[in-house]
Amino acid sequence: MATKSTSNRIFNFTGYTFIAILSVLSVIPFIMIISSSVTAERSILRYGYSLIPREFSGQAYAKIFGFPDDVFKAYGITIYNTVAGTILGLFLTAMTAYVLSRKHFAWRNKFSFFFYFTTLFSGGIVPWYILCVRFLHFKDMPLIAQVVPYLFSVFNIIIVKSFMQAIPDAITESAKIDGAGDFRIFIQLIFPLSKPVLASIALFIAIGYWNDWYLSFMFVQKSSYFSLQFYLYKILSAAEALNRIQSLSGNYVGEMPKENVKMAMAVIATGPIILLYPFLQKYFVKGLTIGAVKG
Repeated sequence: MATKSTSNRIFNFTGYTFIAILSVLSVIPFIMIISSSVTAERSILRYGYSLIPREFSGQAYAKIFGFPDDVFKAYGITIYNTVAGTILGLFLTAMTAYVLSRKHFAWRNKFSFFFYFTTLFSGGIVPWYILCVRFLHFKDMPLIAQVVPYLFSVFNIIIVKSFMQAIPDAITESAKIDGAGDFRIFIQLIFPLSKPVLASIALFIAIGYWNDWYLSFMFVQKSSYFSLQFYLYKILSAAEALNRIQSLSGNYVGEMPKENVKMAMAVIATGPIILLYPFLQKYFVKGLTIGAVKG
């Protein structure tokens, strides 16, 4: 018994030590990003990136927040895109997956094949752009244009469908015996029991909307509707363009910050979405359907 206890202590100590080392190694890049974002540009160009700033400077954040109203507008647009897109996308994904997972739906295999077929072949960017601009008029509706295109993901539907198929049929059958319809079964039974997979999918969808700049680039013409990622991209592009103009014209007035601006952009863009992860983490390892049917 003592030998077994000793071996368990050694195993636990080794495992905890290994996990601690991995955790530290995972945190180091984030520390380096934050440190580099408050380091002077010339220090980065001379010494490279470091964990501790050699020369402290808030120049990068001053550059980004030079027009605070524009930054907060971009934040607001991105938050709107993320919240609206995640809620609508998750609801559509869950409903579609539920229908395809029901055995009594006669056409479920045909629809499943149709959805899967679209992942193998695509019409291309040009036809998609023509459809969105000429027929759907997305350029006239920038708020809708930055949400609708990403609402439907076949990959997410397949994941949720596989999870819902594992839910015991006895749950839905007992509800039908009590007179519940499909929509009520979905809302009151299937949706709550699918929280683990839906939380994961919600995080995937939210990260996709939060990091997106492509839709703003394609459809948004007014700067007041730029997403945060595209706004930061415009700032970095402007800095690179000014540096290039100075080098070509010979009228050098000073290097525009670029390297520390990149790191500051990473801090500004990834900070809020990282804070969202702890609230969804518990659902990644917790199965709510365990013990749902007894007897």
